Amino acid sequence: MRGRALHRTALVVRLGMLAALAGAAVPAAAQSKPATPPAKAAAAPAASPFAQRYAQLCAACHGANGRSEMVGTPVLAGQHSFYAITQLFLFREGRRPNEAMTALAKGMKDDDLRGFSDYIGTLPAQPAPAPATPNDAARMARGKALAQENRCVICHGPDLSGGQQVPRIAQQKEEYLKLALHEFKQGKRVGYTQAMGEAVRSITPEDLDTLAYYIARLDK
Repeated sequence: MRGRALHRTALVVRLGMLAALAGAAVPAAAQSKPATPPAKAAAAPAASPFAQRYAQLCAACHGANGRSEMVGTPVLAGQHSFYAITQLFLFREGRRPNEAMTALAKGMKDDDLRGFSDYIGTLPAQPAPAPATPNDAARMARGKALAQENRCVICHGPDLSGGQQVPRIAQQKEEYLKLALHEFKQGKRVGYTQAMGEAVRSITPEDLDTLAYYIARLDK
């Protein structure tokens, strides 16, 4: 237990140093404070070298605009650069298992992590496609209640758009949300804090699925 705690502390320190170099501040209680409403995303500079690198390395899976329909691939559109750099760092260090992303990130230098994450932070949110079936009103109401009872709206914001180190989850893909929530509950997915694991620990698997259903369909 002590060894894991020390390893996590070292991870937080390294992430903090990386974020500081990128000009971002790590809050004292990451993912435990209300998300700051994000500023409107600026248009990505046409001359940015990372716009071209994103198109070459990332767009095939994640989509040119940050939203693709590839199953299991998360939406990046509207995501925050600080959250993006954290995930790229975890992939590079082998702390978040994903064969494709680890292979891509393992050769990246810190400047690459910052460049890609800064570019991702310029991608504006894209609306989710209309669901194949109408929303289940009862399930949506239950999901909204769960989001409030379990403090999702405290960390991720009232509209679940996140901010800084807290990810935007509104209209993320349902199957991706379900996978992430269950992995946090099972201890299979790590962050640089234990906030998510603690938040979902007492939520039943059925309610996690309902949360994913609600978040994916949240009307923006």
